[in-house]
Amino acid sequence: MLSKTVNSPSQVDVAIIGGGVIGCAIAYFLSARTDFHGSVLVIEKDPSYQRASTALSAGGIRQQFSTPENIYISQFGAAFFKSVPTVLACDEDVPDISFKEAGYLFLANDRNISALECNFALQRAHGVEVEMLDASALARCFSFLCTSDLRAGTVGLRDEGWIDPYSLLMALKKKARSQGVLFIDDEVIAMYRHDKHIQSVQLRHGGQIACGHVVNAAGPAAAQVAAMAGIVDLPVRPRKRMVFTFRCRTELPGCPLVIDPSGVYFRPEGDKFICGVSPPGDRDPDCTDFYVDVRIFDEVIWPVLAQRVPAFEALERGFSWAGHYAYNAIDQNAILGPHPQLRNYYFANGFSGHGLQQAPAVGRAISELITTGGYQTIDLRRFCFERFAEGKLVREINVV
Repeated sequence: MLSKTVNSPSQVDVAIIGGGVIGCAIAYFLSARTDFHGSVLVIEKDPSYQRASTALSAGGIRQQFSTPENIYISQFGAAFFKSVPTVLACDEDVPDISFKEAGYLFLANDRNISALECNFALQRAHGVEVEMLDASALARCFSFLCTSDLRAGTVGLRDEGWIDPYSLLMALKKKARSQGVLFIDDEVIAMYRHDKHIQSVQLRHGGQIACGHVVNAAGPAAAQVAAMAGIVDLPVRPRKRMVFTFRCRTELPGCPLVIDPSGVYFRPEGDKFICGVSPPGDRDPDCTDFYVDVRIFDEVIWPVLAQRVPAFEALERGFSWAGHYAYNAIDQNAILGPHPQLRNYYFANGFSGHGLQQAPAVGRAISELITTGGYQTIDLRRFCFERFAEGKLVREINVV
């Protein structure tokens, strides 16, 4: 059990760098524990969240992963999202994150059918309610799709869909504050270490803060924050992802989030649709700007949409935006837990686009590590930082 210290901006038990959904989830779960009696500080440089990855996320949650741990993480995430009106309520303020449980539909052709079948078997073995449909069944269930080139598809039957990311972020932040967490608007610009511990962090405006534990929850800026602690090999990179909206005159009843074999995805959003695609690896540089290249929609996405859904041939493109993945450039999976030498420094990084849906389980996991020294619910040791040096990579195939 941690000892009680003075809860002030000059000295805290736990300093969390980054106040996005990961940082807020860690703060919430840590401050909610009955066996934690310390002080928690969250440091966020962009309190407006206008350019934060969380606010710019498409808000998806799914169970269809190729890694057991990611399945367990999302199973807890779905249960948590459904409980938000209760667990994150503050007095009479009951949050609504608008969980639309409409499913994910992964489509496969000859090229990726083997991977789909392997993933399906793994998912069913780990309790995911998912169904595999052949091309004829796809045509019956989703009559708006062109299925002539498809072999099969898998669709989640429950606990998959999308939420309002900003509402979740604000609910976590407000609840954490009600539990005593301090949030400040500032930026960490340096860390000071002695032997195998981080002793303090230096803020751009607020001076130096002594801390017992430091958590890197800095999203796309995680590698920069790690470098301040002398960790120069954190493989997390800012990768830009663009989201486009469009309207279609034809209704698509029961439309889930659809992932085409090409990687293009689309889903309904109110009276319109959103869509996007991840670029090939050789055309996916580190990037921190927010420029939207509409040619990606016109030349890459729209031809796929029109081929897959004939009704989309007459679509009308709307507004668009860009955000950033905190992309793990080695195996596209989270990097979690303490640094092997800096034992009071914790990683919560590299979610590669899955951070929103993984935030509840990650928040609980990091709170367990800080409070008890180990994972108590989901064993996430496979996601440790040292796996890169040891060659024990954990590759996630289903990255959208």
